[in-house]
Amino acid sequence: MAERGLSTLRHPAAAPLAVATAGLAGAAYLYGTNPHESGQLLPQCPFRYVTGLLCPACGGTRMVYDLLHGQFAAAWHDNRVLLLAAPFALLLLGRWFVEGVRGRRWRPELKPRTQVLILGIAVTWTIVRNLH
Repeated sequence: MAERGLSTLRHPAAAPLAVATAGLAGAAYLYGTNPHESGQLLPQCPFRYVTGLLCPACGGTRMVYDLLHGQFAAAWHDNRVLLLAAPFALLLLGRWFVEGVRGRRWRPELKPRTQVLILGIAVTWTIVRNLH
C-alpha cells in the first residue's frame, strides 16, 4: 500500500499538479483577501523588508488580486513586467502538466542568452521602479 502511494508521488504529473493546486488554493484565498488594505495575513517581500526597495516581483500579490477581480488597469499599475510574463509562466505550467500526464518528465531548458536577457530585464525593472 505504501509502495503504491510512493509510485503515485513519483508520477511525472504529480509535481505540476501539486504546483497548480497550490496556485489555485492561493488564488482562492487571495480572492477574499485584499492586499491593498493593511493588516491582511499575507507574506511580505523579504527583499523589500531588508532593503526597503521594490524587487522585480513586488506588487505581484496585488496584481493577482486585481486580475481575479477583473481590474486589468490596476494590475498593470501593480507590476507591468510580471503581468507581461504571467502568460508565459502559465504556458510553461501547462506544458509541464501535459507532459506529466503523458508520462514524460519535462524540464524547460533556457539558453544562456535567454537567461541573461531575463536577468537583464529583472535588474532593469528593479532599477526603473525604484527611481520613481
